[in-house]
Amino acid sequence: MIYENSNVWKNAKQKKVLLFAMSGLGKTHVSSMLRAQGDWFHYSIDYRIGTRYMGEYIVDNFKKTAMAVPFLAELLRSDSISIASNITFENLAPLSTYLGKPGDVHKGGIPFDEYRNRQSQHHVAEQAALLDTPEFIHRAQKIYNYQNFVCDSGGSICEVVDPWNKQDQVLNSLSSNLLMVWIAGTEAHTTELVHRFDKSPKPMCYQPEFLLTSWKEYQIETGLNPDKLNPNDFIRWTYARALAHRQPRYEKMAEWGITLKADDVKHISSPKDFEDLVGQVLDAKNI
Repeated sequence: MIYENSNVWKNAKQKKVLLFAMSGLGKTHVSSMLRAQGDWFHYSIDYRIGTRYMGEYIVDNFKKTAMAVPFLAELLRSDSISIASNITFENLAPLSTYLGKPGDVHKGGIPFDEYRNRQSQHHVAEQAALLDTPEFIHRAQKIYNYQNFVCDSGGSICEVVDPWNKQDQVLNSLSSNLLMVWIAGTEAHTTELVHRFDKSPKPMCYQPEFLLTSWKEYQIETGLNPDKLNPNDFIRWTYARALAHRQPRYEKMAEWGITLKADDVKHISSPKDFEDLVGQVLDAKNI
């Protein structure tokens, strides 16, 4: 790790961390707080994916939908209107909407082959955005004079790296430039996340093998053909399984850095709180 103990961390002129966890456990909350209250540059992986690497895919999908409306199609062909994605740190809906949900197109789903293609696009984009992190550390300091840096990773980071492989390109790049920080939840947190997701299911990015297995098992369990599957029902059914699939991957990733408890993180209200908590965990790791 780039910070061996709390003294090294406390006295570092430049503090650099990457937060990873299941979505909903505080990554973006802490990152936004550090940006708003302290001398921290906030690098959002999801924002980078949705603007730099998948921005054209997203806008082209908007245009394809608009072209189905004759009035809008005529205006688009004559360059009389423009369509853009208003993605922000706080609103990543354009990206999640593009990823979509597989199943019955009449119920808001997309064909499974197209869904797998978009998943593959996201997988490549996420790896690229993560590998861009060192460049942004440099840019944050050189251009904006930020000394501290927080990388706000997506919940699917564990799906695009191999934490058991000591030669993993992405993890080696990240761990040699930042302190890897896992925000670990409890079973109670998982239950709450499943309940929250059930009320408002959102598109996710899955590991290819896990997705194929889940897709086949759901069809066997329901007896439905792929084009008749309710997309919301499928991703609800898959969510808890996805969390269970990700847990050991997160745990192995944590060996590349340190672990903060989600119950401790929720009490953080200032950059000092965060820096103190990280220092405490660094010292405890060395006991």
